[in-house]
Amino acid sequence: MTIRVGVLGAKGRMGTTVCEAVSAATDCELVAALDMGDDLAQLITNKAQVVVDFTTPDSVAKNLEFLATNNIHAVVGTTGFDEKRLAVVSKQFAASSANVVIAPNFALAAVLMMKFAETAGPYFDSVEIVEMHHPRKVDAPSGTAIRTAELISKAREGMPAMPDATKDLVAGARGANVSGIPIHSIRLQGAVAHQEVVFGGPGESLTIRHDSYDRESFMPGVLLAIRRVSDFKGLTFGLESLLGLDS
Repeated sequence: MTIRVGVLGAKGRMGTTVCEAVSAATDCELVAALDMGDDLAQLITNKAQVVVDFTTPDSVAKNLEFLATNNIHAVVGTTGFDEKRLAVVSKQFAASSANVVIAPNFALAAVLMMKFAETAGPYFDSVEIVEMHHPRKVDAPSGTAIRTAELISKAREGMPAMPDATKDLVAGARGANVSGIPIHSIRLQGAVAHQEVVFGGPGESLTIRHDSYDRESFMPGVLLAIRRVSDFKGLTFGLESLLGLDS
């Protein structure tokens, strides 16, 4: 059965790539490609079953409210979701017959990187994250880095604080503190999406790194979410459940 798909943010870099991937998939049909100023009612008129949102943090809340109200499944790659915003979305889709998948990263290797980092977390005294993206990215740290820090921090619950004798420093030199873990953000021309998680222990270190060299790397995860969103009731955050990695 063919899945009827709409894309929001269709003229952006990610949205354009999503439209191409959906059009190329034999089990999907692109029925709406909308961008800023377009009427969301077209999604209803064109009978979209799943809508992929790669817009902006300012637009996505209104879009999700519309989709939940009209019982249309949502797959979201737009960033900027904290616990408060996730709670609102969860409530909206709990009252809907539609479901929503929100993922900090749709690259399957990035999801595995986060899982590996979570597993390694309790075995090392120290851990820091370095993430690098193109200079057009509006948020820092990235959603992937924040999610990685949260997973590692939860896995390290009950462990002593990481050693760090730093006293005198330039503001920001030790990065952003997310769930007790330093994150260093680099915005560099020519980069796409890259992240290193560096662990340190007595006499050794472990580096887990993921690199996306092209936006096509995110498309297998987007298509997976399009195909599986109807199987997971309400809000699903991250692709771990869809990949069977949440156990």
